[in-house]
Amino acid sequence: MKTKVALFDLDHTLLPIDSDYSWGEFTQQIGWTDPVDFKRRNDEFYAHYVAGTLDVHDYVRFAVEALRVRGPAAYEEAHARFMREWIAPVMHPQALALVRSHQQQGDLVAIVTATNELVTRPIANAFGVPELLAVELERDASGWITGEIAGVPSMREGKVLRVDQWLAKRGLDWLDVETTFYSDSLNDLPLLERVEYPVATNPDPRLRTIALERGWRILDLFPRQ
Repeated sequence: MKTKVALFDLDHTLLPIDSDYSWGEFTQQIGWTDPVDFKRRNDEFYAHYVAGTLDVHDYVRFAVEALRVRGPAAYEEAHARFMREWIAPVMHPQALALVRSHQQQGDLVAIVTATNELVTRPIANAFGVPELLAVELERDASGWITGEIAGVPSMREGKVLRVDQWLAKRGLDWLDVETTFYSDSLNDLPLLERVEYPVATNPDPRLRTIALERGWRILDLFPRQ
């Protein structure tokens, strides 16, 4: 019997929003960033992400700079507020139920996201998913972030490699598992093509077209925002 593995993208898949972009908007709201310049650059980076042209290293440096400067205590306080005000209200019951259904069947469940670990770890915990493959951040001697990425970023082809590594740590490889991956984005095409059961979930128009052409399952949990 193969081990069943259920992999979930996060933004626009389990959540109807982009948590990374929303975190940027939240930092503007609480006065951590310049409301004009940060929004302009955040919008530019997000447009590159949608187009599949994002330089993830440049983006992460930009996205975590306010966190890096303020330190871990300020992060903990701010992110708790972010969870209450921005994330909890958009955690749809149907998304929670989908995750629970795989867990109840005994599947190995993980969230695989291109958003960094500081933004997504509390969100994964709220979904009850301890296995998180997110963009990991380099730490300095004090244990706080430097602004650089550690290891392989979990984006595009990097998601496949990160899942490879994650399986290997458990003594597994692709031949040992039966994999399902839920994603909304064409950016995730490499991992969707690697698994046995790709599920285009709340798909963007380009992914919806591909899913229809290839006969992939399409799942609309909620309208895209």
